Formats: sequence, structure tokens, C-alpha cells
Amino acid sequence: MRKLILLVVVLLCTGVADAQQYWKIDEGGNSIIWQVKKGDAHHDHIEMAGKRVATVLRYGVDKNGAFELNKSMVWPMLRTIPNNTHGSLMRRFDWNPLKDVFVNGRPMREEVKEITFNGTLEVISNIVLSKGNSLRLKRAYCPSVDLPSLVESYTFTNQGTAKVSIELPSCTNVLVTDAAKGVDGRYRIEMVLHNSDAVVLNPGDSHTFFATLSGWKSSEKTLKIDVGEELEKRKSIVAGWMDNLVLETPEPVINEMFALSKIRACESIYETKAGPMHGPGGESYYAAIWANDQAEYINPYFPFIGYQYGNASAVNSFKHFARYMNDEWKPIPSSIVAEGDSYWNGAGDRGDAAMIAYGAARYALASGNKEEAKQLWPLIEWCLEFNRRKINEGGVVASDSDELEGRFPAGKANLCTSSLYYDALLSAAYLAEELGKGSAVSKEYRKQAAQLRQNMDSYFAAEVEGFDTYAYYKGNDVLRAWICIPLTVGINERAKGTIDALFSPRLWTDNGLLTAAGSKTFWDRSTLYALRGVFMAGEVEKAMKFMKHYSTTRLLGAHVPYAVEAWPEGGQRHLSTESALYGRIITEGMLGIRPTGLHSFSMTPRLPQEWDRMALRHIKAFASDFDIELERVKAQTIRVVVKKAGKVILNKKVKDGTTLNCKI
Repeated sequence: MRKLILLVVVLLCTGVADAQQYWKIDEGGNSIIWQVKKGDAHHDHIEMAGKRVATVLRYGVDKNGAFELNKSMVWPMLRTIPNNTHGSLMRRFDWNPLKDVFVNGRPMREEVKEITFNGTLEVISNIVLSKGNSLRLKRAYCPSVDLPSLVESYTFTNQGTAKVSIELPSCTNVLVTDAAKGVDGRYRIEMVLHNSDAVVLNPGDSHTFFATLSGWKSSEKTLKIDVGEELEKRKSIVAGWMDNLVLETPEPVINEMFALSKIRACESIYETKAGPMHGPGGESYYAAIWANDQAEYINPYFPFIGYQYGNASAVNSFKHFARYMNDEWKPIPSSIVAEGDSYWNGAGDRGDAAMIAYGAARYALASGNKEEAKQLWPLIEWCLEFNRRKINEGGVVASDSDELEGRFPAGKANLCTSSLYYDALLSAAYLAEELGKGSAVSKEYRKQAAQLRQNMDSYFAAEVEGFDTYAYYKGNDVLRAWICIPLTVGINERAKGTIDALFSPRLWTDNGLLTAAGSKTFWDRSTLYALRGVFMAGEVEKAMKFMKHYSTTRLLGAHVPYAVEAWPEGGQRHLSTESALYGRIITEGMLGIRPTGLHSFSMTPRLPQEWDRMALRHIKAFASDFDIELERVKAQTIRVVVKKAGKVILNKKVKDGTTLNCKI
């Protein structure tokens, strides 16, 4: 009986039990593919974005093998009334350019053979013809990089031995929105077919026609769109993300999810009138920024990818938050919305100043740009002082709520806010030294951090449900996912009990961590933080087991290929910054990279026992371009090599888990 129970646990942890895998990794590189079997009905949804448009494609294959698609369109800069967080023009379309296509004089009937995602959603089908004839159809969908348009291509290829005639509709449909509901009056939505006509394909010939779905202000002229060029622009920008921060491990699923996560992390930046603003998405959150999603989750990650537009969005977000610094020490709003014209603070002080200080200090160090760091210093300084003024009688930081905004109780002082403030103090100490603020400043910040760490242990440490871990807030007697937060900032006093609690049946499920034990709600962000923290704490084998299961589920399962927001809220939307949190499991969790200067960092690399090697190449942080390579020498010993421009700048053989300092 004991062996049977152990087998079930192993199956659950490795993702073998229950979870159906529709997809596999395409050996062509940086893509996944679903090879559709006869009768294999399944539907999914994925979000994609460009600088002026976002779309959620709800797609799938019905029981007869036909492709189905609904296009949910969002135009973030076409503002609607009320002009609040959700005030982007949104419409859903079932518009199908193939609906009126006739092949050899008959309506088209298809059988989907495969669907591929590589930054573009591509679908290959066979068109059913008479015996001996074969017609192949390839669809491709993606947002334009810089136009407010979803672009689509449809390529027919005659693979048979006889001529095939195809009649394609010609179409331009225009919808005009209600002027009273638009900040800028009426908006124009255009559905256009390009290169559509009647054609005859000889054996081996192909023909491509295109479709665009665009949204414009009434003052804007309709642009002639070269869809082929737009598709190439999308492929080019995705290739740029793929070429930087390249992960190499013996585990293909982790390599692939890491690679694709860069797409979702980087694409969701909108070219607003107030500068580039990264937005979570999810058909709700656009042309706006949040203290958690942007400042805390993704901004510290952008320098590692080396995407300059991402770095610009990070700096821009911090400048927007800095607008709300004040002499009365009122909280900075949680979110700045509507292209910077308004703000939201409906949950009160969520610990937002701790989030901003944490993210701004880490970003400033990792960017390696001294001028940017000087610009961000006043904001960092103000946020740290705000938190100091919020210290309660127990010596920890008080706040009205946390980033879950009252969905779950957080008391009057929560573990997350103090943890972020602790890390921000350490980062600010390093940054103060780089900016010549004097040793007294850095010493004071380190002193405050050391005292806070002691206070946090006294205030939050508790036995909860039999585990020696933390009460998320005073009086909390139910295990919470966010007990992982101290691990991510190097606080390991309660590491063992905390890790045991995180991976216990009370919190861990096939979809990662429950927000609270006994609930049915999960938020991927807590799972992603936990995996990062467990790696950092040195429980590599345990973390890797759950990392593989999580990655396989998200990359190749029923809903792919990104980390999601939550369930049941939002229906597992592909919010953008969760993908950045996945990347940080590698950079900060497995490699243990911690910025210590504008051109320096410490790292505590950890190599799983089943891996003989690992590398992260073209790391663009610290204003550089360098590689980190790990190689197992023997059971507990690894060789760590850092290379810059082909030159070895660090080469050490150390015990697994040793902390090293590196100057780039």
C-alpha cells in the first residue's frame, strides 16, 4: 500500500497523472506544435500584443476537424468613457475571411492537421477535394508590431495532380463606434481583405491572400497595410528576443518555456501619449501601470533581456510613480491608468511603496546606466522613507492590504510588504555607494535592513498547521502561498518548515500553489515566487521536481504556452508579467544572481544533480553582454565560468551553492 501511495505522489509531481498533453516541442526551435488527430476536439485561448493593439485569440478544432476562431480585439489608445482602468476600446469578432471561399465551385471543407505557436499562431489544414486532389491551407495570425492591427495570412498550395480553382471574396467592412462613448469621439474599426480574387492553381502553385482587423481614431487616415511586411516585422522582433538571454539545459521543456516566456513578457508594451507603458493585458489592463506587475515583477527583469523598449517602459513607469511623491507622505497610487491621465488606489496602501522601491533599486543596478540610476534615486529614497514611517509597534511595515487587494485577508501588516522593503534597503545600500551618496547612507540602510529582518522573525514567525513557518499576518492560522516571499529575498531562518508547507498537500496542487490552504483559488505569481525562493534556499532537487511538472503543464497541456494569472478569477488569462516571473526563476533562483553594483553582481549557482551542465547566454544586464556556464565536475562540485565577448573573466571550481562575486 505504501508503495502504491508513493507511486501516485511521484506521478502527480512529474505531471504524468491526469494532465493531458496536446502539444509537443517542435524540433525546429522556439515553437510548440499540436498535431491534431482525427476527432481530437479541443479549444484554447492565447493573448498576443503589439505597441497599439492586443488580441486574445480563442481558437480550436471541432469534432469534425474544422478550425474555429474568435478574435477579441483591444485598442488601448482608443479610450472609452469612463476613461478608467478598463477604458480601452474592445470588441469580439467571429469574422472569418474563409467563410465565403469556394474551391472548385463548392464551399471549403477542411481538416486541421497541425497548429504551431512560435510568436505567431499558425494553422495547417487539408482542404477536402475529390480523390487524387490535395489542397493545403496555411493560416497565420499575429498583431502588428506598431500598427493598431491584427494581421492574417492565408496561403493555399495545390499538392495534387489537377488544377484547382479558388474564388476569394473581396471585402472592406467599416464599423463606426458611438461618439458619446469615446474620449476622442468616434472610432473606426476596419475589416479588410487584401489580394483576394479568383485564382486557378496548377499543381505545385500557391496563392496567398491577407486580412487585417484595425482600429483607428476618426482623425487618423487609413493606412495601406503590407501584411507580408507586418508578419516579417513580428518574426524579426521575436527573433531579437530569442537571441538574447538564451537558456541551455538538458531539460527541453524548461528551455522552451523560458524562451517563449520572453515573448509574452516583452510584447505587452503600449505606445501611449505618456510614453511606453507595459500593461498586464487580460482584456482588462492596458495603457496603465501597477506597482506590483510593472515595478516589482517585470522591471527588474528587463535589463537581463536587453530589450531597449522594455527598459524605456521601466524608466517611464518609475517616472510616472514619482509624480505622486508628496510632502504629506500620502501613499503613491497602486496604479496609474488611462495613458497616465488618472490613477487607481481602490485597495488603499497595498505596500506599493515597498514594491516600487524594490523594483526601482533592482532595475537601476541591473541596467548599469548611471544616469538612469540618478534619475530614479529620489523615488527610491522617498519610498524607503515612506516605509520607515509605516513601521508599527512590532517593527514591521503596516499597510492596508497586499497585492491581492482584499481578495484574501492580509491583516494590518503583512509578510510581503516587509520582505520587499527589506530587499529594497539592501539594493539601495549598493546603489548609494555607486552614486557617491556617502558611506553613512549605505550603512544606515543596511542597519535598518538587519533590524527589520530580526523584527520580521519575531512578528511573523509561527507554527501554522503544524509547520514551522510564518503567519502571513498577525493572527493568521491558515497556510498561505505568500509565506514563500522571505525566501526570494534571502531570508532563510524558516526555510525548511516553509518549503515543507509550500509543497504539502495543503497548498500544492497540479496547478501549483493554492492562495490559501482549503481554498480552490490559485495565482501563478505565488507559484513562480515560490519556485524561485526554493531554488535560492538550496532545495534544488525538490524545486526542480515541481518546476518540471509546472512547466510541462503550462507549456504542453490544455492551456498553453505561458504562465497564467489566476483561477477561477480571469479564467487563467495570459497576463504578461507572470512570464517575467518565470524567467526570474532561472536568473535569480537557479543562478542566484543578485545585483550589487551597476557593473557587478553576486551569484549562487545551483545545478540539479541530474544535470551535467547549464548555461545562460547573452545576458544583457549591467550594460554588458555575457554568458554564465555551469558544468558538473563531481557530485557536489561545479565549475562556474563567466565569459564576456569570448574572454573568460571568472573561472572557478566550487561547491554547489557557493556564493561568488563577479564584476563585469
